[in-house]
Amino acid sequence: MSIISKKICLVGDFGVGKTSLMRRFVDRQFSDRYLSTIGVKISRKIVRVAAPQRLECQKVQLLIWDVEGQTKFQPVEQNYLRGCAGAIVVADLSRQDTISRLYEHLNLVSLANPRGVRAIAAFNKSDLLTSEKLATVLQEKKYSQNVPTYITSAKTGKNVEQIFQKLVCLMLDKP
Repeated sequence: MSIISKKICLVGDFGVGKTSLMRRFVDRQFSDRYLSTIGVKISRKIVRVAAPQRLECQKVQLLIWDVEGQTKFQPVEQNYLRGCAGAIVVADLSRQDTISRLYEHLNLVSLANPRGVRAIAAFNKSDLLTSEKLATVLQEKKYSQNVPTYITSAKTGKNVEQIFQKLVCLMLDKP
């Protein structure tokens, strides 16, 4: 069985939990300590995906680029985004400004990859909100643009595996 290699990027404002989502997925760990990413941090993980129209599972090596969230470095960020096949755009549910900038980050990913890129929106840190507050925030923020959206928590692991698996499936279906 051959292994396909795909570059994916985690993008979003600083402090939304990109690094924590990546660590939860790759290492199955979580830390409350905040460490700001400078530039980009790259991790690898091989996943098996039951791809549609295939009888056997496909092995995919993910090269996961955790891109710094400092919006003032956008030209540098675009260089990191070039050549990615997929992106997880992350927002912090407890910070409205990060939710508002999801479109900006999606557009930045699209500009860096004119041939197209698959994307998922992850509304992270759901563990910080009560279920009532979470329902209110989600009702106010109907997000679409034909991008699958997930409510995640790197702390509890909620939907972390699912966002990466879904992104891999989307990338494999891409013509």
